[in-house]
Amino acid sequence: MAYTRQELEELVNRHAPAVYRLAFARTGSREDAEDVMQEVFLRLLRRSPELNGEDHLRAWLLHAAANCANSLHRRPWRRRELPLEEDTAQTPPPEHDEVLTAVLALSEKYRAPVCLHYCEGYTTAEVAAILGKKEATVRTWLFRARGLLRDMLCEEESYER
Repeated sequence: MAYTRQELEELVNRHAPAVYRLAFARTGSREDAEDVMQEVFLRLLRRSPELNGEDHLRAWLLHAAANCANSLHRRPWRRRELPLEEDTAQTPPPEHDEVLTAVLALSEKYRAPVCLHYCEGYTTAEVAAILGKKEATVRTWLFRARGLLRDMLCEEESYER
């Protein structure tokens, strides 16, 4: 299906925030998340897949975002990067709350399932399909992520007292 400019703009306006959130959860970097988001919509434009409804489109976009983020980490130039002394890519903007800060502090494998399940409202089966993982794996990651988040947030609470 070929999209008109107006249809594509509407799709981007409707789905870009979800694609960006997943890309940011996977990459931990605003710049990389923007690159992934751009690539996802370019793929949609180039491939024009036949999709059955809005839910299928949204799932396709998020699956493409997960794949693009994975591809970004496999690129040879990424392996040669040296860590910065002060990692500014992981620093969330000041307007974000402590929960988001805690989610961003999780390892990459936990951030994406948490984002998809709690922010986007997908079931564990849908998250597993989007990420190409087993449903049991996703449930385990969510369980572990909740424990880590609980520990981080409770630790912050005890420091505030």
